[in-house]
Order: sequence, then C-alpha cells, then structure tokens
Amino acid sequence: MESPRPPANRRHNREPAPADLRAADADRERVAAVLGDALADGRLNHDEYEERTEAVYRARTLGELSALTTDLLPPEAQPLRTDVRPVTAFFGSEERSGRWVVPTHFSATAICANVKLDLCEALLQSSRVTLQVTVVGGTLTLIVPEGVRIEMPASSFMGGKKNQVPPAASDGPVIEITGVVTLGNIVAKSPKRPRRPWFRR
Repeated sequence: MESPRPPANRRHNREPAPADLRAADADRERVAAVLGDALADGRLNHDEYEERTEAVYRARTLGELSALTTDLLPPEAQPLRTDVRPVTAFFGSEERSGRWVVPTHFSATAICANVKLDLCEALLQSSRVTLQVTVVGGTLTLIVPEGVRIEMPASSFMGGKKNQVPPAASDGPVIEITGVVTLGNIVAKSPKRPRRPWFRR
C-alpha cells in the first residue's frame, strides 16, 4: 500500500517579507551615498567605509542593504525602510516617504492629526494593496505615482473622500482604501509637477 504523501509545501505561495525583496541598483546607490557622507564627516573610518561599500554591491536584498546604515541615521532618515508597522498620529503629524516598502495590507490612523503617505518612490509588495484607514478629525493624504489606480470604498460620516488621481490602466497596480472617516478627510492625489520657468530664452 502506497504511503500517503506529505502535505504540499505552501511557502511558495507566501509573499516575501519586505526585507527579502530584491534590491535594485538605485537602492544600492542610495545606501552608498549615505556611506560616503558618513566617511566625509568621520562617522566611518576608511576601513569601515570600504568594508560596507563592498557589502553594498554584494547585497541582493533590501534587508541586507538597510542593515548597513542602521547605526548612521535615525529611522525616519534611512535611505531604505523595510519597517511595515502602521503609521499612527494623534494630535500631530506623521509622514512616510522616500524608498519604503508598502505591504499588501497596511494601516494608517489620524486622530485630530495629519498623515501623509508618499508612494512616489515606494515599492509595492504586491499589485493590489489594501490601505485600512481610521481618520477622526484629521486628514490623510496619499500621493501616488503615475499608473497607480485608486479605489476608495471607505465609509465616511461627516467626512470627505477626494480621489484626484487620474484614471490609470486596468492592469496597473491598485490601492484600495478601506476603513472609516469621521469629521475628517482622505485625499488621494498625484505629485506636483515641477513648475516651468515663465521666462525662456
């Protein structure tokens, strides 16, 4: 009698962790620039700089790269951010911008506060991201690059929902904004275009 087969390994169906995502050449250059600044102002000596620079160009994942600058800059100033903890603001303001990983399921809370999520340089973990929001007496602003489609089924009570992002192709990435807005606002928009000089020669 044939012995039963072991259950199939389902790890292949799981999404990679943010730190395990493959790094791009631009990510390596971001980290290399921070190391160069640290050498220039004395935070790294020449041996440390050479050792870390070699590691930059050997690195394959975002996690390997981000580990090289953790002791050089505060978390909010890191050139790469693989921290996927929710963004939360109470009676203040919070911003997430630069090169950061947006997980498939992400949450943001603004209680009498302003939260700004800038995705223009971010890396989406999947082609469809669900952003769960809680906005009470505050404003959540989402800035997305061209080609991203916004869906906003979030419910609102005496609040506003503004989707100012131009329509995008149906096969492009989607960000679905769910949750609740009370006495506040959600605004999704594209980045501002650089101003053209009014005087041309």
